[in-house]
Amino acid sequence: MGKKVAKAGVQKKSGYLYYVDKDGDIAEVKMARGGKGKGKAKKVANVGIEKEPGYLYYVDKDGDAARAKMARGRKK
Repeated sequence: MGKKVAKAGVQKKSGYLYYVDKDGDIAEVKMARGGKGKGKAKKVANVGIEKEPGYLYYVDKDGDAARAKMARGRKK
């Protein structure tokens, strides 16, 4: 489905959400549970990805940054 963009090898911890932030780096934030706040995001890996419009950027199961083409304008 997706294509690896950068190798980071981030070790994922349970209860945390990992994503590619606006600077193109990988960040983690504690997941909100049962009305408790989520906390502040922290950079985990400096990757520096140049993001292109029309793509969804995410952290895959290996802890690397990946991207997938966004589906737009589907017929009903």
